[in-house]
Amino acid sequence: MSDILSYVLGSSLIRSVATVFLAVAVAMLAHVVIFFFLKKVYSRSDRLGTFVVTKTRAPARLVFLVMAIWMVLPALTETTRVAATIRHATIVAFIATAGLLAMAIVRGFVQLLLSRYDITARDNLRARTVSTQARVFQQIAAVIVAIVVVSTILMTFDGVQQLGASILASAGIAGLVLGVAAQKSLANVVAGVMIAITQPIRLDDVVIVEGEWGRIEEITLTYVVVSIWDKRRLIVPITHFVETPFQNWTRTSAEILGTVFLHVDYRTPIDAIRAEQSRILATTELWDGKVDVVQVVDTTDRSLVVRCLVSAADSPTAWDLRVLLREQLVTFLQSQYPEYLPRIRIENSPSPAPGPLNP
Repeated sequence: MSDILSYVLGSSLIRSVATVFLAVAVAMLAHVVIFFFLKKVYSRSDRLGTFVVTKTRAPARLVFLVMAIWMVLPALTETTRVAATIRHATIVAFIATAGLLAMAIVRGFVQLLLSRYDITARDNLRARTVSTQARVFQQIAAVIVAIVVVSTILMTFDGVQQLGASILASAGIAGLVLGVAAQKSLANVVAGVMIAITQPIRLDDVVIVEGEWGRIEEITLTYVVVSIWDKRRLIVPITHFVETPFQNWTRTSAEILGTVFLHVDYRTPIDAIRAEQSRILATTELWDGKVDVVQVVDTTDRSLVVRCLVSAADSPTAWDLRVLLREQLVTFLQSQYPEYLPRIRIENSPSPAPGPLNP
């Protein structure tokens, strides 16, 4: 403390402060000039360069600032103890700002990649694939950068350096203990990496999980958020999608078939239903123009089971199309063939004539 106090009260304080301000001013001016020219160069020819320049401007400013202080350290420190303290703090700051700069570059690349794909488009299979992989690997990169930064900062302290040999010697035991303690967490991370590579699910996929119909809204390294059709959110551990069967309605395409079942009388003209279904489909934009089938798929003791099979671009559209088709076909039967709707018949048979009386 006495060394620091004497340094602050020393005659060179004004000169040191002026040197710091000058170095910071030069660094900020250099930052402004460099990024001004980089923006001019990349704004016309390279979209990637524009993204990187935009995303790295703020963290690069911190790097320039730390470097400026580092360069003027020999002129500022007169006391060895103070010099060591300031030098160590500058090293720690430089490592931290370098980590921020690395993460900014990663985010710039990811956002640039995502900007080339429109996930809101109807045919968005490729966009969902790229978006899922990019977001998962961005999270992995963030974890790696954080580990590297923290480890590097800790290694700048003398105590950690002296304990380095013992830490390496006990790394096997410590790794085993940590692996057992964090088994489920590590399993989630590994599952997240597997999902990013193998793609059993993607962002905006339509899935049925735990009996719930919904869309994949968010994928992290440990859990998946499924947006249920009624606005609820189902939080599922990411290992569920590796270990447990589930339905993915948009695994290879968003297109889907929709079915409507009708129970009608045996005398119902099936060709009339076929013609009416074709007429209904021709008048709606919900149908994608591919599948238009009417089939008798079953019979019961009271009715025929007619299946109307149609196709749509995606599952929400298929749902709306099924509802529309069911309503209009029922209306058609009610107005044109009401006598062929399912009904229970009761027939009264005449009583048999009485036989001769036995004597």
